[in-house]
Amino acid sequence: MNYRLLPLLLLCVSSLLYGQQDNTQNPFRQLGTELPTPNVYRNAAGAPGHQYWQQQADYEMEVRLDDEKQRIDGTERITYHNNSPEPLEYLWVQLDQNVRAPDSDTYSTATDEMGERMTLNQLAGLEPSFQGGFHIEHVRNAGGADMPYYIQKTMMRVELPAPLAPGEEVEFEIAYWYNINNRLVDGGGRSGSEYFEEDDNFLYTIAQFYPRMALYTDNEGWQNKQFLGRGEFALTFGDFDVKITVPADHLVAATGTLQNDGEVLTRQQRQRLEEARKERVQPVIIASQEEAIEREKTKVKEEKTWHFTAENVRDFAFASSRKFIWDAMGVEQGDGSVVMAMSMYPKEGNPLWERFSTKAVAHTLKWYTHYTFDYPYPAAWSINAADIGMEYPMICFNFGRTEADGTYSDRTKYGMIGVIIHEVGHNYFPMIVNSDERQWTWMDEGLNTFLQYLTEQQWERDFPSRRGPANKIVDYMKGDKQYISPIMTNSESIWQFGNNAYGKPATALNILRETVMGREQFDYAFKTYANRWKFKHPAPADLFRTMEDASAIDLDWFWRGWFYTTDNVDIALTSVRPFRINTQNPVAENENLRKLRAEEPRNISSIRNEEAITQTYDEIDTTLRDYYTEYDPLDATILDEEEYQGYLNGLSEQERATLEADKYYYELSFKNIGGLVMPIILEFTFADGTTEVKRIPAEIWRMGTEEVTKVFPFTKEVVSVVLDPYLETADVDTSNNYYPSRNTVSRFDLFQRGEQEGENPMQRSARARARQQQGTGTGSQRK
Repeated sequence: MNYRLLPLLLLCVSSLLYGQQDNTQNPFRQLGTELPTPNVYRNAAGAPGHQYWQQQADYEMEVRLDDEKQRIDGTERITYHNNSPEPLEYLWVQLDQNVRAPDSDTYSTATDEMGERMTLNQLAGLEPSFQGGFHIEHVRNAGGADMPYYIQKTMMRVELPAPLAPGEEVEFEIAYWYNINNRLVDGGGRSGSEYFEEDDNFLYTIAQFYPRMALYTDNEGWQNKQFLGRGEFALTFGDFDVKITVPADHLVAATGTLQNDGEVLTRQQRQRLEEARKERVQPVIIASQEEAIEREKTKVKEEKTWHFTAENVRDFAFASSRKFIWDAMGVEQGDGSVVMAMSMYPKEGNPLWERFSTKAVAHTLKWYTHYTFDYPYPAAWSINAADIGMEYPMICFNFGRTEADGTYSDRTKYGMIGVIIHEVGHNYFPMIVNSDERQWTWMDEGLNTFLQYLTEQQWERDFPSRRGPANKIVDYMKGDKQYISPIMTNSESIWQFGNNAYGKPATALNILRETVMGREQFDYAFKTYANRWKFKHPAPADLFRTMEDASAIDLDWFWRGWFYTTDNVDIALTSVRPFRINTQNPVAENENLRKLRAEEPRNISSIRNEEAITQTYDEIDTTLRDYYTEYDPLDATILDEEEYQGYLNGLSEQERATLEADKYYYELSFKNIGGLVMPIILEFTFADGTTEVKRIPAEIWRMGTEEVTKVFPFTKEVVSVVLDPYLETADVDTSNNYYPSRNTVSRFDLFQRGEQEGENPMQRSARARARQQQGTGTGSQRK
């Protein structure tokens, strides 16, 4: 490196070498105007206030699954407790199955395009064909009298004879039925049936199967946004007593605890369950594959009723099939209780599921508990179903099937383990920390995806996690902003749903943990949030405020940038200017100047003049050369030495120590190109091969967000600098992160020419474009 001489006085210049900006646009301004005003229900610390309340809805249900008609018939008795301080004139009930009714807004608001090539199935899909939706047979009060009701698409308003006063409860009954959709034929969905043609059997994963009380909260009132298929569910906690009638040869898994095991399980199955409760390492087979294959061969006409109860849950779901294999093991919690981790799956999932599913459930409970709270429920089920990942209290439905010969790829294995961790993890968010999924998908999906990443990495180091690390969100963040939404966007209005609601918030939390707050502070604050809001209904402000309250770290700038904007991170290292102190020592400084002079380029005239003088010297008598002098202005004189000593004598002790330290100073300049302010992480490599990492908090940008300059002193010479060396800020362009700059080589694809006789270059180009459009060219396959 070439060094410029730095006069000692320059060290007194402030490091704030940038201009102030309009404070109304400062990313460090507080979020107060954007967040709701704290009150007695939700306080300024992000905790439930001293008058916090929430409603309760209890259910008694009798449900029958018709295996011949693929139909659900049910009757439910709902007891609704008004714990709010306001009287309620009516009640709202969610009819989520109506999303599949022929007149559903999901169909009418879907956008379509006609292409030059359309399949018959695509054309048929333009009009709904499945006869879905709830058929309400009656709504009656506790005395058996009909109650007026009005159905508004996926919501039903139940009229009350008189306002339901605070502290009162009302009981009413709904009778209903609906057709079960085939998930793989009737447009997918979170619930439904799967048909196995080979053995003529169904596997049912049943949810949203009953009219459910809509959520009523202090901050939103009634949750009245229609279900259009994407934004999931906002539900009220309560107690469930559910009786499910199915064919007698079916096995059933459900939310809650089985109450009549002596009536629906064999003695051998009950004995195996007791063994499984004591097992901690290897799951115990409760119902084997051989037994499942025997059940598949015949269909009995008899029925059995399985009775489950569950306390303080927000929903209920179940699975039923004669194809099920069943295994289980116990998982100890911190309080000494044992949770049953269990799986049911058809033979089409084996041996993959037998090897990994229940172990993945147990692993998830262990690590989510580590980061949040003890799992409070008695069981956690993983149910195998094709092409799905969906969660409910104590039970979830997960994909993962083997090939016909029982083999499977690593991609299938890791995908299955990942989805089980994710869906079991949803027990914590939002089944217990019960955020409003219909409004804010990211509050459950983003937080859960973040914990999924941590849990996957505990399963296996370098587990191929899809989301979490900062570098995995870069392609999304640098995309076309026209098709990117802020995280704080309603679930039904999000561009790029997976990246927005899962990937970006998960990445943001990981960056908070690793880079902004540190693991210890983050983990403490996050656990505080989880425990404050378990079995309650948090809103975004409650998370934002709690994370700051429990850590004493102002994060308003982070929430604003990552959650309220579509800015990205692109910080450029624009210059590195090295300096050394001018010691005023004439000998040392003049020697430095000689070295610099020797390294400087010379002009052509000077070079040729030197050559001419040398030739003149050769031509004259040697004895006369002594008369020619070579004056060098960099030679120190006695007067220079005396002046230097006077300078030293005038220095204070501290100034003398700074001078003698003779450090290397580097002025680094940075430019914020992407707009999103972030900490500056730098790795310096020194001439002796050692390295040092400097971490500068994001507040370095607080007086201006476009450019900033900072000086770094070292005792050793720096030979290179890397900005964001560990890829922890989601910087979308790392080519401007190096000093000296690094050349990057762009790669291009080779296409097989395959010229046809008489084909000109324009025709070849047209053929190449056609291959790409049809998906057969190299360019279309490379992503």
